[in-house]
Amino acid sequence: MKHSSLKLLLSSLLLAAFAAGGLYAESCCGAPTPASDTVAPVAVETPKPAALPRLVDLGADKCIPCKMMAPILDELASEYKGQMEVVFIDVWKNREEGQKYGIRAIPTQIFYSAEGREVFRHTGFFPKEEILAKWKELGVELKAPAKTGQ
Repeated sequence: MKHSSLKLLLSSLLLAAFAAGGLYAESCCGAPTPASDTVAPVAVETPKPAALPRLVDLGADKCIPCKMMAPILDELASEYKGQMEVVFIDVWKNREEGQKYGIRAIPTQIFYSAEGREVFRHTGFFPKEEILAKWKELGVELKAPAKTGQ
C-alpha cells in the first residue's frame, strides 16, 4: 500500500513540475512546440470575420523557410489585393500569438474563409502556385493579376 501511495505522490509531483515548467519546448526554428503529443490541444480563438478570405502565415524573420515565404506573401498581398488578406505574424517576437494559434512548427500557413472559419492549415514552405491551388480547391476563386511589362 505504501508503495502505490508513493508512486501516486511522485506522479503528481512530476505532473505539477511539468505544468509549472510550461508545456512548450523549442523546435528547430525556435517556434513554440508542445513538449509531448499527449498535451491537450490549445484552444484557438478564431479571428473576427473578414469580408475577404485570409491567409495567416506564422513564422519568424530569421527562420530560413520563413524567409523563403516572405517574397511569396508579398506577391500574394499585392497581386490579390482586394481579393484576400495576407497576414504575417512573427512568433519569435510575439510568442503568445504562436500559442494562440496552436503552432507546433514554423512556418505555418492558416487559411480562413471570408466568414472567419479556419478551413485549412499547412506547415512548412508552401510555394505560391500551391497556395493558389489550395484556395481554388477550397472554393475561393481568385482573379489572376493583370500581366504587366508586355
